[in-house]
Amino acid sequence: MSSDGNKKQFWKRNAAKVPGSIQHVYGAQHPPFDPLLHANLIKAGNKPPPATPGKPKKATTFQEFESITSDAWDVGDDDDELLAMAAQNLNIEVVMETANKVKKHMRQQLRKEDRPPTLKGLGLYQNVSECNAAGEHAALHRQRSLPHRPPVIPLVARMADQNTSGTPAMTEREASRLDKFKQLLAGPNTDLDELRKLSWSGIPRQVRPITWKLLSGYLPANAERRESVLQRKRQEYFGFIQQYYDSRNDEHHQDTYRQIHIDIPRMNPDFLVLEPKVTEIFERILFIWAIRHPASGYVQGINDLVTPFFVVYVFEYIEEEVENFDVSSLQEEALRNIEADSFWCMSKLLDGIQDNYTFAQPGIQRKVKALEELVSRIDESVHRHMQHYEVEYLQFAFRWMNNLLMRELPLRCTIRLWDTYQAEPEGFSHFHLYVCAAFLVRWRKEILEEKDFQGLMILLQNLPTMHWGNEEVSVLLAEAYRLKFAFADAPNHYKR
Repeated sequence: MSSDGNKKQFWKRNAAKVPGSIQHVYGAQHPPFDPLLHANLIKAGNKPPPATPGKPKKATTFQEFESITSDAWDVGDDDDELLAMAAQNLNIEVVMETANKVKKHMRQQLRKEDRPPTLKGLGLYQNVSECNAAGEHAALHRQRSLPHRPPVIPLVARMADQNTSGTPAMTEREASRLDKFKQLLAGPNTDLDELRKLSWSGIPRQVRPITWKLLSGYLPANAERRESVLQRKRQEYFGFIQQYYDSRNDEHHQDTYRQIHIDIPRMNPDFLVLEPKVTEIFERILFIWAIRHPASGYVQGINDLVTPFFVVYVFEYIEEEVENFDVSSLQEEALRNIEADSFWCMSKLLDGIQDNYTFAQPGIQRKVKALEELVSRIDESVHRHMQHYEVEYLQFAFRWMNNLLMRELPLRCTIRLWDTYQAEPEGFSHFHLYVCAAFLVRWRKEILEEKDFQGLMILLQNLPTMHWGNEEVSVLLAEAYRLKFAFADAPNHYKR
């Protein structure tokens, strides 16, 4: 096959058109093809490697891998295929031998203790908390064992994560932090520097909406002007709706609207977009943003960035969890306010990272290259391991940059992460690089245990973060800050 043929098929699993297949919008590439980054892969395509007799060949290149599993930018589309692959690779003799060892070990333990099996040993539990703990352990074990996408996870998975959503009883320290926020926000002119310092370690749910609006620059620091600014910006947004939204079916814009309409059901979490009113809100937000930003237009990935703002601003109007609440049952005025506020805050975010979504997505390519250079310095073993098995950083880190890790973390963790991004100077555009580096190195043990291209790619696309909460995100952010402190002001330090 010629190199032209390889280029054409490089990122595609199937040349045939299927309903809902991805189409480029406004020239954006998903992901961009960079001949410099992939020259070795194109070159390899011209000369098929000689077959080794008697030894099965492992997938060693991205072209081979993408023919048997999902690519690095799809989430959950090929779960059944991956599970089937895992089942086919199971050796029944090994399974039986392991099961016999477990049974033998349990019998020895019972004899040693000289007592009947406990309720837990029989699969029974004395109380609900024990049962829940066992269920969480089993779910975590399954997630680590099989390459599948975890199910939709409640925003509140643990009582310790009350700052993300839910309102369990606060500790004395949490109540003290909430008081500090309230005192700071109650003043006639909010000190934004102090608010950033306080927000870096997380924002209590009760004050998160107003804090995000202030830190994003949507609302002014002066308390007296806030209400008038809110009214003006909300009216302005619905003026855009009246002016532009009817053009969605025009020939020039119909491809953009169609792509948005296709992508919204794929969003995370999907419990939101099952509600027709919410779907319409997301469609309007994304379409108006695309119309007002013709340099990039709509690009896949932008749709996910609306979700954290929408969920946080819904909390202004409800006490219970979003997944247990019919958002469409809110009053029309509340829904309109949430929609307008989400649009403007998403726009503020994207203003700082718009080169991620312009033609060929140069911002993402630069950040992925910087990530590779940074990881080569902070953990050479991981870097060389991925080089050895021909794993390109673009193949997994593209999604990390394009979706700001939203597909790698539960929503509760994304919201906590964005607390710090809002507080950190250039959090979304610059600090995110160090978060990605810390996130990758966090899995060094699991990465070094994988001994082929296919295993590495499946791991990097399905990292076991289902159980993560505030504690894990705080550790990740602390490590990212350490990396930023060491490397941000000395870029030559991480360049070879």
